[in-house]
Amino acid sequence: MAAFVKNVWYMAGWSEEMGDAPLARRIANVPRVFFRTTDGAVKALQDRCPHRFAPLSMGKIAGDALQCPYHGLTFDGAGQCVRNFFSDKIPAGAQVQSWACIERDGIIWMWNGDPQSADPTKIHDFEVVRDAPGRKVLRGYTHMNAPYEFATDNLMDLSHIEFVHQGTFAGDGVIFAGKHSVIDEGDTLHSNWWMEKVPAPIAAKPPYADGQIVDHWLDMRWNAPASMKLDIGATLPGKPREEGYQVGGQAHIVTPESETTSHYFTANTRTHAIDDVGMDAFLTNLFNTAFNEEDKPVIEASFANMGTDDFWAAMPLSLGVDQGGTRARRKIEALLKAEASHG
Repeated sequence: MAAFVKNVWYMAGWSEEMGDAPLARRIANVPRVFFRTTDGAVKALQDRCPHRFAPLSMGKIAGDALQCPYHGLTFDGAGQCVRNFFSDKIPAGAQVQSWACIERDGIIWMWNGDPQSADPTKIHDFEVVRDAPGRKVLRGYTHMNAPYEFATDNLMDLSHIEFVHQGTFAGDGVIFAGKHSVIDEGDTLHSNWWMEKVPAPIAAKPPYADGQIVDHWLDMRWNAPASMKLDIGATLPGKPREEGYQVGGQAHIVTPESETTSHYFTANTRTHAIDDVGMDAFLTNLFNTAFNEEDKPVIEASFANMGTDDFWAAMPLSLGVDQGGTRARRKIEALLKAEASHG
C-alpha cells in the first residue's frame, strides 16, 4: 500500500463545492466529509459514523455539526459526538477523526496530519486564480485513474505539448525552439520553458495576431504533494516580460484519492473579455479537450501499462527535459522518509 505525506496541505475542493450539503471526497485513501458551519468555516471529518459505519456525508448539516443519516448521532467540527437522540449520555468512543481546513484563494485546503501541527504558512499562493475585479476565473475538476505522481510528471514536463496536444496547443515545434530549466528552492520546484522568436501561442491571441513573432514563456511551480501554478506569457522579441502580455495564470492541483486514482483540479484566468460568454465556452471546451481527450488517456494508459511494476524498478529513461517530474518524485520520497523517521 502506498504511503501519503501527512504534514502538507491537500486541496479538498473549490470553495463553491462547499454548499448547504456535506461533500464526500476520498483523499489519501481515507473517506472524508466536508461541511460548513454557521460562521462559514469548513470542517473535515472521517466519513464514517463509529456506530454502524454509515457515511456521514449521507446525513445533514445541523447548525455547526453533522448528523448521521442512520441513527442521528451528531458530530461537531472537531469530530466529537454532541447529540444522542436516544439518551442524554454520549456513548464512550463516540467521535471521529478530524482535520484542519483553511479556505484561501477560492480553494479549500486540508492539512493531512495532526490538526495541532497545521501550519498556515505552508499554504502556497494561488492568488492568480482568486476571484477579483477585472478577472475571469474558470474552474474545473476531473477524476483520473492514475496516481497523482503521474499527473505531476505530465505537468512538470511540458515538452509533451508538441505530441499530445496536436488538436489544441501544439505549436509546430515551438517547444523544440525553447530552453528548459529546473530551479530547486527547497520545498518549491520550478520547471520553466523560455522560447525566443516563435509564433504567438494560442494563449496570447489577443493581443498578438496569428503568426506574430514573440518571446514566449511557460513557468510551472510545484509544491508537495502536487500543487502546481502555471504562468504563461509572451512579449515582443527582446522586450521585458513586464511590457508583454501575461495570461492571468493557471492552477493545476492534483490530490491523491487512492494509490491508483486522483482528483485533478484546474483553474484558468484571464483579464480580457471577461464578460464574453462565448470566450468562456471556447476556453472551457479547449481545456476540457486538452486534458480529457489528450492528456488523460495517455497518462492513464501509461500507468495501466506498468502493470504491477514499481515506477523506479521499471527503470524509466531520462530525457533531461523531464527532470521536473523526477525531482518532484524524489522530494515526495524524502518527505515520506523524514516523516517515517519521526514516527
